Amino acid sequence: MNIERTEFIKWMEKIMTRFDILHEKLNAKQNELNTIDGEQLLDNQDVLQMLKISARSLQRYRSEKKLPYYTISGKLYYKLSDVHELIRNSFNQ
Repeated sequence: MNIERTEFIKWMEKIMTRFDILHEKLNAKQNELNTIDGEQLLDNQDVLQMLKISARSLQRYRSEKKLPYYTISGKLYYKLSDVHELIRNSFNQ
């Protein structure tokens, strides 16, 4: 089966357009999942990278109740505003 080059390019453009649409929908859905009451949620990895701390330090912040967290489906999440509050409090000390 031979396909002309122009026909092949048209098909590839259609496929890429559909991939772009799917990508946009997935990003929108991901943003919905990572927000609660309009506020962005961060997982452990996000907070570790943001604060440049170890997993043990993050665990200590949770244990000492310096950083509130939420468990959703067995996974820990933190509100972005709570992380900012922790940073502000660290500077004030």
